[in-house]
Amino acid sequence: MVSRAERGPVADWFWTIDRFFLAAFVVLMGIGFMLSFAASPAVAERLGLDSFHFVKRHAVFLIPSIAVMIAISFLTPRQVRRTAMLLLVVALGMMVLALFFGVEVKGSRRWISIGSFSIQPSEFMKPAFVVICAWLFAEHARQPDIPGNLFAIILFGIVAALLVAQPDLGQTILTAAVWGGMFFMAGMPWVWIMLLGGAAVGGFVGAYLLFPHVAGRIDRFLTGEGDTFQMDTAREAIIRGDWLGQGPGEGTVKRIIPDSHTDFIFSVAAEEFGIIFCMVIVAVFAFVVLRGLNHAMKERNDFTRFAVAGLVLQIGAQSMINIGVNLELLPAKGMTLPLISYGGSSMLAICVTAGFILALTRHRPEKRASERSLFRSGIMAPAE
Repeated sequence: MVSRAERGPVADWFWTIDRFFLAAFVVLMGIGFMLSFAASPAVAERLGLDSFHFVKRHAVFLIPSIAVMIAISFLTPRQVRRTAMLLLVVALGMMVLALFFGVEVKGSRRWISIGSFSIQPSEFMKPAFVVICAWLFAEHARQPDIPGNLFAIILFGIVAALLVAQPDLGQTILTAAVWGGMFFMAGMPWVWIMLLGGAAVGGFVGAYLLFPHVAGRIDRFLTGEGDTFQMDTAREAIIRGDWLGQGPGEGTVKRIIPDSHTDFIFSVAAEEFGIIFCMVIVAVFAFVVLRGLNHAMKERNDFTRFAVAGLVLQIGAQSMINIGVNLELLPAKGMTLPLISYGGSSMLAICVTAGFILALTRHRPEKRASERSLFRSGIMAPAE
């Protein structure tokens, strides 16, 4: 245990970090590792691999992901901005390269192979994009002469265009929803709300008309006709699990779900551990989102407020989409459950997001003392 009397980077980190956030992230990662034993062996055997192939790789991804999350949590808000800027530039560059030299999977070019590993640059783009947009919105709020909102709109247009070009409509919708939420927090004028709302409707209609796979998923969702095997099987697994589940290793329906270790791991959790366990998972995600929004409401600094809110909304929206697909409340979409599903890029990128949240929500006594001195001198008015 680190004493409060100690001074040093680790001691300061331990006593200033939001330990509730840290505990929630560690719990989700622990649940994900546990579920990998239940969800991945059947997939590995179908591919002719060792039964615990994906379990071992999950563990390999988990160790550096935790290290990255802890390392980023030591950063100051200024260092968070600089790290996000560098990450965003690299991720956007790799997204462009993926369009020309990336590995094509199911008709999409989202991956770049480096040796025996594959990287999905768009996963790393998301947290960096949120932080940089938060900074642009904050700069405009601080000084309206700075066209921060305009730059944020241009940046969103670039990101959305690259995502659509892959194509990855699910990530486009997720990014647009989070960006729109941040823009609304920043005081979006009503004219922009109407314009962007109209653009969203137009984009949705255009995606349905221009992308056959999008139209097919929506049609199957609405009519129930066509190849709905995976979603039907996932629903059957959830129903079979009932309230308390079949027990660890006792699930049978999970064995025939093609993507049970990634997009449909929530269904595996329901079959083996029950609906009550799934409610616990949902509660942990809800806790992360609500605690982040509560922190954002109390934060005086615009950049920190927008960034924390955007980052927790990103985690919450992604988990909601994944769970909604598993429950057949949304059309099928290949999107992982944050910190739980198998996937190196997803795990590492979500840990970057978690690291940013931990860094931005740390208690900073020197900042409080500075603000109190400004209040006493009359330079800064106290928050309402």
